[in-house]
Amino acid sequence: MARAASRDIPAQSPDDVAADKAERSRAYRASQTTRNLIAAMLATLAVVLVIILAVPRGEPAPRPPIDVAAVAQGVEETYDRAVLVADVPETWRVNGAQVEADAIAAWEVIYVPDENSFLRLAQGFDAGETWAAQVLRGAAPTGTATIDGLTWDTYEIAQPSRNANVSYALGIQAGPDHVLLYGSASPETTALVAGGLTDQIRALQEAPQ
Repeated sequence: MARAASRDIPAQSPDDVAADKAERSRAYRASQTTRNLIAAMLATLAVVLVIILAVPRGEPAPRPPIDVAAVAQGVEETYDRAVLVADVPETWRVNGAQVEADAIAAWEVIYVPDENSFLRLAQGFDAGETWAAQVLRGAAPTGTATIDGLTWDTYEIAQPSRNANVSYALGIQAGPDHVLLYGSASPETTALVAGGLTDQIRALQEAPQ
């Protein structure tokens, strides 16, 4: 039988052996660095996950409802004068009730009949139509409306987007004070609130000055 021809494998020089060892060492270190980096990332993600799961979650506690009548009583004692409290449906939300002390102090209550509208009750202390025009950013009355025997000025705002989204308002003089009902609520809703204020407004109109 013929014998396979043998091939001589040249022996590596010392330099080649050293270079080969250095390359294997470099590759090993690189692989270890990658493994360590991946392990560190996984450990960090695990810690974050534990923190997320450990932190209690849930809906924030709802704000307690504003008792407008109670706030109004405090205002009356502080300012020694009667302030108006509207009779509105229980489903309406109240977003604020306080005295805004600008150039003219005013008792203000912000009602929210629904998710798409709001209505402010503002009673300017010792104020008149000039104050009303300032509150409504220069708007002038466009007519009048008789509600439960009282004559109110009506305001129809042509461009609500330029007037804090106010589209309609009613105003009336109540003794020394001027009363405004204004916002994005419909004229019918605004008139309903105005009618509920009739007795209180008459009392202010008839009180001795």
